[in-house]
Amino acid sequence: MNSADFKMRARELIAGQEALIQRKNSKQPGGNGIFERYEHPVLTAEHAPLTWRYDFDHHANPLLLERIAINAAFNAGAMEFEGKIVLMLRVEGADRKSFFAVAESENGIDNFRFWDYPVLLPETTDPDVNVYDMRLVRHEDGWIYGLFCTERKDKSAPASDTSSAIAQCGIARTRDLKVWERLPDLKTRSPQQRNVVLHPTFIDGKYGFYTRPQDEFIQAGKGGGIGWGLSPKIDPAVIDEEIIIDNREYHTIKEVKNGLGPAPIWTEKGWLHLAHGVRNTAAGLRYVLYLMLAERDKPWIFTHRPAGYFIAPQGAERVGDVSNVVFSNGWVTRPNGEVFIYYASSDTRLHVATSTVERLLDYVTHTPPDPLSSRGSVEQRSRMIGTNLEILKSF
Repeated sequence: MNSADFKMRARELIAGQEALIQRKNSKQPGGNGIFERYEHPVLTAEHAPLTWRYDFDHHANPLLLERIAINAAFNAGAMEFEGKIVLMLRVEGADRKSFFAVAESENGIDNFRFWDYPVLLPETTDPDVNVYDMRLVRHEDGWIYGLFCTERKDKSAPASDTSSAIAQCGIARTRDLKVWERLPDLKTRSPQQRNVVLHPTFIDGKYGFYTRPQDEFIQAGKGGGIGWGLSPKIDPAVIDEEIIIDNREYHTIKEVKNGLGPAPIWTEKGWLHLAHGVRNTAAGLRYVLYLMLAERDKPWIFTHRPAGYFIAPQGAERVGDVSNVVFSNGWVTRPNGEVFIYYASSDTRLHVATSTVERLLDYVTHTPPDPLSSRGSVEQRSRMIGTNLEILKSF
């Protein structure tokens, strides 16, 4: 390819990506009144900067081939920062290595643009093999914390086993989302930890952590459930006592695993929590999202647990690298009460759903809890049907 054709092709690539980034995102029609979905994902692998993927040096890459491919962009931490909505994406290369990268938008719905460079995360003395799923938390102590899963090979596994891993909670902090200080990994009594979230305020002068203890990398074993523990310090963070505050339950949306999503939102009625639940099906695991409300002074004690899921994979969201999955580790509350919920579908792409604090509280406080049986579910539904039939007579 001569120099002129090379430049023409480069301009075509740039124009194509600009059209994708600037594409308007509109609410989907219909819905359940609780939240709105949007027509397009907010971020995908195709949104990753071309400079991350192509070598634009004509001499080094005369055919203008993609050199370092991106496979997916998903599972984003989220916050409002300097007047914009910023997302801390889990970006996965074609080599299966995940890394973190920041994308920002003026309106939180579309026009998300990645910063020029991904995050160069500092390592501990035991280097991470893979990192992913960062929760961003602006803490009362003045720092912005990133809690994420750090994965290393299980050194106790036999040499023939190249998939067994140890997952723990990595901790880093920053002032500007660019320069990061790495702290020691969270210490607990559990052999594995994933989906750990830092509570945004002090609890009796201590740091509060929502945990998800596991016996194995994939299987929860006798562990599992959303846990809670306190650490006197953040550097290092050590939890001596860990209690389960949201159990797994047989024949529910969270019978296999569950874990907290982002840090909870403070409301006048208490702390609003978003979590994911996992159940088994004949086609494999199914991930959905659910909401809970906790006490204002004791954010680990839940007062309301609506039955069933809040968001489940729908339509094209069902298809991807790990199908039939929705997962969230980021949401943002605006001053006007609007809530942006960022959720990934099938470990492939990132979406946004919008609601308000008012609607979410209405949903979480008035939706009945799971009766844990088919008969109980019918009785529960029949009570509402009977009331509705009487009301509709006057319409």
